[in-house]
Amino acid sequence: MMSETSDAVTPTGLLADREREGSGGWCPLERALGVVGTRSAMLLVREGFYGARRFDQLARRAGITETVTAKRLRALVGIGVFERVPYREAGQRTRHEYVLTDMGRALFPVLASLMNWGDSYLADASGGISWTHSGCGAGIEPRVRCAEGHDVAIGETSAVATIATRRPDRAADRKPARDEAGREERQGES
Repeated sequence: MMSETSDAVTPTGLLADREREGSGGWCPLERALGVVGTRSAMLLVREGFYGARRFDQLARRAGITETVTAKRLRALVGIGVFERVPYREAGQRTRHEYVLTDMGRALFPVLASLMNWGDSYLADASGGISWTHSGCGAGIEPRVRCAEGHDVAIGETSAVATIATRRPDRAADRKPARDEAGREERQGES
């Protein structure tokens, strides 16, 4: 039988008393889910990785309505995951493409992990999608590594709160996404 903590991250410092304190909004996972924590947001990011750039492509390939696509793209552009880039075809009005930014491309390991997890635990007889390394054909296997390059298991991980020394809130400099009536959109809705 495994020990109680062998499959648990070790909370330290301010995180040690998890019964007493919540994250108070400073948890990076909580903030990240506020941006990309909906099915529609992640599907749009996935399609961005698959090369879709135009609004109609993104909506169609993600299988979501144009209304939801517009709302999500506004939020994802507002936070910096996508960038709106103007283009114009001959004889047509100016339109915009949606291109993943560095912030958006930084979600690649997250998408790879979710794809791998879904393929491993939720696959059915109808098949699925596996990502492979184009150079050698081997499957992509996401790993958790420390900055020194060591593979790290759950039980070898410590969670350290860096509240006093955390990076300045970069999102505070960005304007929140707004709906047609000018109301601030809530990021966590689907």
